[in-house]
Amino acid sequence: MRTSKLLMLSALIASSTSALAHTPYLQPTSFEVNRSGKVSFDASFAEKFFVPEVAFNNSIFKVTGPDGKQTTPEFLSVLSTRTIAEHTLKTEGTYRVSTGNRLGKIFKIYKKDGERHAAKDPKAPLPKGAKLLSFFQSNTKAETYVTKGKPSQGALAATNEGLELVMNTHPNELFVGDDIDMTVQYDGKGIDDLTVEVMLAKDQFSTDKASYKIKSDDGKLTLNVEEPGTYLLRARHRTDAPEGSIAPVISNTYTLTLEIID
Repeated sequence: MRTSKLLMLSALIASSTSALAHTPYLQPTSFEVNRSGKVSFDASFAEKFFVPEVAFNNSIFKVTGPDGKQTTPEFLSVLSTRTIAEHTLKTEGTYRVSTGNRLGKIFKIYKKDGERHAAKDPKAPLPKGAKLLSFFQSNTKAETYVTKGKPSQGALAATNEGLELVMNTHPNELFVGDDIDMTVQYDGKGIDDLTVEVMLAKDQFSTDKASYKIKSDDGKLTLNVEEPGTYLLRARHRTDAPEGSIAPVISNTYTLTLEIID
């Protein structure tokens, strides 16, 4: 029953999510950190990259070190349009930085008398004569990688929790024209036939319109770009909500910010 309900709602959800939510991102001040080890990050939701509009809040930010151990940023400040995180990389190597999961608003969209409506109270029954179009809760996470000194592998290991892009090519050694290999997975299992959108952030006028679209084959993905710059990769995957949830579906969005150089 839950599986068939998910399949019926998936197509309807796709048509409504773009209008209801911005894209999350996590951007470092530098992907290659200097000797001081100090680095800052902006976390926000936006339609242009990287122009912050709504702060990424209500989550636990995490920093995974070269040894695979996790900690939280030394400093975190939530502003109106963005969240600022700062951290000192004390040892050399590559660090994975994450906003953590942000379980967001519940959307209950229905159609009545030929018009679309959003329910103010998702727990309330639909008005008489209304037709349910989509009913889901958003779950978002944004990540990036930074390196101090020589790149390392310890922070690249999959968490096997939720939606993620696992980098098989080192995320801080990416070059134009090279094949960049990764795996898209949910709870440790590769997702087949999932489209990952790739946006090149050239300037403040860059939008969330995809520059590239790559599709997974049993979870495996390969990206090859022609232009250097900072890229935002966005994956979306819908899953059944846990038992007892108000909405039957979770709409998962994951983004990864990478720098690709000449």
